[in-house]
Amino acid sequence: MKNSTKYLQEAKKIIPALSQTFSKAPYSYVEGIYPAYLSHGKGSHVFDVDNNEYIDYVLGLGPITLGYNYSPVNKAVKKQLSKGISFSIPHSIEVEASKKISSIIPDAEMVRFAKTGSDAGTAAVRAARAITKRNNIAYWGGGGVWHDWFTVITSRNEGIPKSLGKMIKKFEYNNIESLKILFEKWKGEIAAVYMEPMITEFPKKNFLIDVKKITKKYGAILIFDEVITGFRFAKGGAQELLKINADISVFGKGIANGMPLAAITGKRKYMEKFNDIFYSTTYGGETLSLAASIAVIDEIKTKPVIKHCWELGKKLISEFNELSNQIGVKIKMEGIPVRSKIVCRDDDDNPSILIKSLFYQEMVKRGVLLGPGYVFISYSHSQKDIKKTLEAAEKSFKIVKKAVNTKTVKKSLKGKPMKSVMKF
Repeated sequence: MKNSTKYLQEAKKIIPALSQTFSKAPYSYVEGIYPAYLSHGKGSHVFDVDNNEYIDYVLGLGPITLGYNYSPVNKAVKKQLSKGISFSIPHSIEVEASKKISSIIPDAEMVRFAKTGSDAGTAAVRAARAITKRNNIAYWGGGGVWHDWFTVITSRNEGIPKSLGKMIKKFEYNNIESLKILFEKWKGEIAAVYMEPMITEFPKKNFLIDVKKITKKYGAILIFDEVITGFRFAKGGAQELLKINADISVFGKGIANGMPLAAITGKRKYMEKFNDIFYSTTYGGETLSLAASIAVIDEIKTKPVIKHCWELGKKLISEFNELSNQIGVKIKMEGIPVRSKIVCRDDDDNPSILIKSLFYQEMVKRGVLLGPGYVFISYSHSQKDIKKTLEAAEKSFKIVKKAVNTKTVKKSLKGKPMKSVMKF
């Protein structure tokens, strides 16, 4: 880790928080054992600045759906690069990319582009408020940080007017009564229900259908946050998988296989509000990302990308948990094949960050990169990757079991325990 250590020491002098993304910074992993900086990637593998190789299940926190350095996407970007990146008036590729997205996302009658999922979410909320002439938001999700209106209710809310916190309230997934209570409490004041259609739990008892009915009944806008679920759960995102659509939907991450792009889509009668609100960005029409998105959608349409990820993810979860049971450790992979998470518990069945840190430490030492959030599978992951991951897990389980039995978990941890980015 010589070069990683060198870069980290330099970063401490010049980069606040050590990273552009909290969840990628050394303190979010097992600092001292994990690489602090990466150099390049190929397929499902990444290489650090000391040229150590890892099977990567973090995938840039989700954007890499096809794989690193993926040839068809690279070719599309290089071809567009030879023609230019940003222009003085709109480029024709904006129309081409919009049509391509409309062809795959349910009810995407119109499309606006953004650079991040947070930007897209912010724009959707602004449109909903403009349409309804209301301010309040009913929210449910896994913490996708859209600016100010959501961030104010997290532990990282410094610099945000606290009054914004009065405009957002959370409801519970698969608990329709919790949403009804908000609509009754804020009668005539809710602009939008902003939610992920699902995270790792499927809707029960027509939950999403009821959400849609209640939202419509009270004259609010239903916004689906598909920043993670889009281009991963199904070709048309969670809306296609669950057979339900929203008034407005936002996408990011996998939309361009790592290139900076997000999108706001929806029914024409709602999207036309973007003619009026101030949502304008210099780089929204940046052509390299749009070219990448077109290539990504073509790959998803013509190759078994989604099927491959579901099948490999199913195998990984099943065999990972079987090994865990056999060895007798409370480390489980929970969720669904394309979006799972690793939960480590102590003898009292409470989540344990120390046990998780030790497990992650042993996995990364064996060439498997796991992150603080979800476990993702890309189209480039192979059966060989899964086999090696399970072999690493078996060895790591045994080390954790011994440490738990001898009460030496903390002593066995050679790096610093993982830290949570924020609470909400």
